[in-house]
Amino acid sequence: MSTPNRRQALGAGLSLTALAGLSACGGGAVGAISAGDPVRGGTLRVGVTGGNSADTVDAHIPVNSGDIARTVNLYNCLLSRTDDYKIQTELAEKFEPNADATVWTATLRPGIKFSDGRDITPDDVVFSFERINDPNDPKTAAASFTMLDEVVATGDRTVEFRLSSPNGLLNDSVSEYTTGIVPRDYDPAKPVSSGPYKLSSHTPAVSTVLERNEYYWRKDGNWLDAVNLLNFNDSDALINALLSSQVDAIGQIPLALVEVIGADERMAILNSETGMWLPFTMRVDRPPFDNVKVRQAFRLVVDREQMIEQVLSGYGTIGNDMFGPLSENYPDFPQRTRDVEQAKKLLAEAGHEGGLDVELVTAPIQSGVVEAAQVFAQQAADAGIRVKIRRVDATTFFGENYLKWDFAQDFWYTRDFLPQCVSCVMPESPFNETNWNDPNFTSIVQEARALPDPKSRRDLEHEAQKILYDNGGYIIWGFANQVDAYQKYVGGLRPNATGRPLGGWRFDRLWIGEV
Repeated sequence: MSTPNRRQALGAGLSLTALAGLSACGGGAVGAISAGDPVRGGTLRVGVTGGNSADTVDAHIPVNSGDIARTVNLYNCLLSRTDDYKIQTELAEKFEPNADATVWTATLRPGIKFSDGRDITPDDVVFSFERINDPNDPKTAAASFTMLDEVVATGDRTVEFRLSSPNGLLNDSVSEYTTGIVPRDYDPAKPVSSGPYKLSSHTPAVSTVLERNEYYWRKDGNWLDAVNLLNFNDSDALINALLSSQVDAIGQIPLALVEVIGADERMAILNSETGMWLPFTMRVDRPPFDNVKVRQAFRLVVDREQMIEQVLSGYGTIGNDMFGPLSENYPDFPQRTRDVEQAKKLLAEAGHEGGLDVELVTAPIQSGVVEAAQVFAQQAADAGIRVKIRRVDATTFFGENYLKWDFAQDFWYTRDFLPQCVSCVMPESPFNETNWNDPNFTSIVQEARALPDPKSRRDLEHEAQKILYDNGGYIIWGFANQVDAYQKYVGGLRPNATGRPLGGWRFDRLWIGEV
C-alpha cells in the first residue's frame, strides 16, 4: 500500500472529526499497553454498522452483521467452527453418521442448561430443527435440511437425525450459526438462551444489551458482565466512536484506514484471513444477464489486482469467480484476468455492439461494498459498459427487493463450497440472488453432498464448480480479510477465518483490562 493511496484515503474516507481525533492521539494518549491477564467484570461496548428496523434476536433468521453477532452470543449450536474453520463440538459432545450417512446421532454434553436454568434436552433439539424446517415458515438454514425426514429423541442425551437420502455433510450444516438450540416454548420476543449471553434489551437499529448467562456450559471464559452492541449509520460515525472512546471495539474498519488507525498508540488491529467475499450479483433470468456472453463479458472487464488494492487496500486475496476458497476441493482453474477486447467481442455477439447501460444497486452493507461498485464502474467503462450506480441505505437494500435486484452486490462469510451452494445457487436456496437454476448442476451437487469423504466427491465438486466458473451469475473478484480495531485494553481477540468480525463475534473469550 503506497503513501499516496493512504493520503487519498484519508482525504476521502474520514470526516473532519475523525481526522481531528487521529491528529490528537499522539504521544500523550492514555490507555493500557495491553489487556494483561483475563479479568472478570465490566461491559464491552462494540460498534457495528448495517443495522436497520428489521434487526432481530431470533435464533434462526439473522441477516445483517449485527443480527449474526446477536445470534452467535445468545445461542449455541450442536457444532461450531474453530478459528481455523474446522468443525468442533459445542452443545453436542459427539455427532456421528451411520455407515451410509442416512442417520446421524448427536450426543449432548451432560449438564448443559438454558439461561433460565432449565436443562437443554433432546426434545429441545427436536423442536429447534422442527422450527428451522417449518414448511409454513422455513428459516434461513432450512435449505440445508431438505433431506431431513425427522429428528427423534432416542435417549436422555441422544438425538437421531434421520434422512431421506445420504448426506455426508450434515455436520457442516449443523455447525452453522443459524442452527442455534432453543427451548420448545421459545419466544423470540423474550428469548431464552443456550449461548454465553442472555438478552437484557434490544432496540432495532440502535442497540442491544447482552448479559452474562450464568448457566453457560463453557467455564473457560465468559469474563464480561455484559456487552452493549451499538449500531452506527456509517463508517465515519463508527470510527469517530472508537477514537473518542465511546466504544471499545468496532467490527470491520475501512481497509484504507488500517495503517492510520493502527498508528494510534491506544489502538490495536485484528487482521484475519478469511474466505469472505463481496460479489457482484447478476440475475441470470433477466436481461441483459440472461445471455451468458454478457455475464462472461462483465467478468472479463474486472481488474482483480486493482480491486484488491483499491477496495481492500491490499488486505485480501484475488478471486476467480468461485466461492469456498478454504474448501479441501477448491479448484485450480485458470485465473481469469482482465481482457477488455474479448469483453467487447462477447458483448457484440450478444447484440450490444455499442455497449450497454446497466444500473448497479449498492449499499453500505459491509466495508468495501460501495467502493467496489465505484471501481467496477470505472473499469467497465473501458468496454463500453455504462454503469449507473444506485446507492441505497441498508434498510432499503435488505427490504422487499432484496434478492430481486437485476445487478447488485452482497457479502458472504466463509463457507465451504457445497454448503455455500445450498445457500445461494440451488432452486430451494434461501438467498438465490442470481436466480440460478440449472438442473444438471443441482443434480451434481446433490450427488456430491451424499459423500462424506472429500476425496470421493472431488471430481463431482470440480464438475459443479466448472459450470459456475463458465456460466454462473457471480463476479467474485476477491476474498477480503476481516480487519477490526479495538482499544488495547480489550483482551482475548484472536484471528478467525470465519469472516465474522472481532474473532468470530466470540465475546465469551474477551475481557477488559485495567485502563
